[in-house]
Amino acid sequence: MRNFPRSNGHRTPVPDRSAVPRRDPPSYELLRAAADFLTLHHSEERLGDPARRIAAVHTEIAGTGTYRHTTEELVFGARVAWRNANRCIGRLYWRSLRVRDLREVRDAHDVAEASADHLREASRDGRIRALISVFAPDGPRRPGPRIWNEQLVRYAGYTRPDGGVTGDPRNAGLTGLALRLGWPGGPGTPFDVLPLVVQGGGDEGPACHDLPDDAVLQVELTHPEYTWWRALGLRWHAVPALANMCLEIGGICYPAAPFNGWYMGTEIGARNLADTDRYDLLPRIAAHLGLDTRTDRTLWKDRALVELNRAVLHSFDRAGVTVTDHHTESRRFIDHLDREERKGRRVGADWSWIVPPISGSTTPVFHRTYETLEHRPAYVHHPESWPAPAARASPLPSRVRESRGKSTRSSPIWSRPLVIHCYGRPERHRTERGQRWQSGSGGRSSGRSRRPGAPAS
Repeated sequence: MRNFPRSNGHRTPVPDRSAVPRRDPPSYELLRAAADFLTLHHSEERLGDPARRIAAVHTEIAGTGTYRHTTEELVFGARVAWRNANRCIGRLYWRSLRVRDLREVRDAHDVAEASADHLREASRDGRIRALISVFAPDGPRRPGPRIWNEQLVRYAGYTRPDGGVTGDPRNAGLTGLALRLGWPGGPGTPFDVLPLVVQGGGDEGPACHDLPDDAVLQVELTHPEYTWWRALGLRWHAVPALANMCLEIGGICYPAAPFNGWYMGTEIGARNLADTDRYDLLPRIAAHLGLDTRTDRTLWKDRALVELNRAVLHSFDRAGVTVTDHHTESRRFIDHLDREERKGRRVGADWSWIVPPISGSTTPVFHRTYETLEHRPAYVHHPESWPAPAARASPLPSRVRESRGKSTRSSPIWSRPLVIHCYGRPERHRTERGQRWQSGSGGRSSGRSRRPGAPAS
């Protein structure tokens, strides 16, 4: 790993993790989950009778309360978890997912350093690679590390005195948390890269770790025809690496397992930059285009949206960075369905996420129905550990805001249990439908998370 700058934040005292109520899964539940996974692994990989391996795992669980996957089991589990993601349109490539086995890494600094290496490896030469880095798992009385950022690369959202936000409003909560942990803030632009907020596998609280510039590949957005577009100052990062989801394999939870595929252009152009609760750029672009915005019947939003998405695809192509378009990815998803059906496997999918957010009816994924299935292994969401963005302000750094305004420290940072992991998480973490990791550009709410294979916000 390359040298990674130490945290520039102040560590904040947190409740003792041992005080978090624990409800260890009954041994039979873990045994059953392990047996189901091992049977699946041996069957699909044609490894023969799994009885001996299941017996060995049963013995290990009886002695330690948990068990350790082999490297081959970890790789298979991570890939199948992607295959099982109901909301991901890019699953055709699930077998290409590269797995970095970092299960010995628990320290927050080491997790942050390895996460920067993940971004470098995933984006080398602009050719984005599907990649996952799996850190230490949760275990009985020994939680694994956790990354609090929704994605490894996120842009700050600074709340201004007038109530507006400079940057990405989606990240206002995380920005406020980082500032309270000691992050000095960036220059105050709409595209300041947030530090990683990482909590190690011990009892310490989270701390901020700046991402090195060379780890964050970004693309300046221009337009193939309009020369004024460059003056908008738009950009987006190249690697959509989800970081705050738990990888569950055979009853074992890996709470820090950042993973990425590559972007589908509509995730950037039709969601991140266009949604009214994100960058809300359509009125600004429409004004430059000279469109009549007085009524929706002029379809000014549609016209501005198409040009914004053209700019995204043009810019990534011009920079030599991998991106896919929604028409191509939709056809590939149909290929994935056909391939899986030939192998006798049922494919779950969420229509509202699979169908692209623009020109949906022109794609083949629109004209069919899907069944949402709950398969394991899976990527699942952790409950948030800090208040929602609307409930937690995140002011501009003092050197760039015009006035200080009121303090945002009106309530404790720790408004929920700091650590919720598989050996002591609430039941909703395991049972709530719609909470699993899913990627895909079709999401209709920018409050949803997405993931590998193509898209992610």
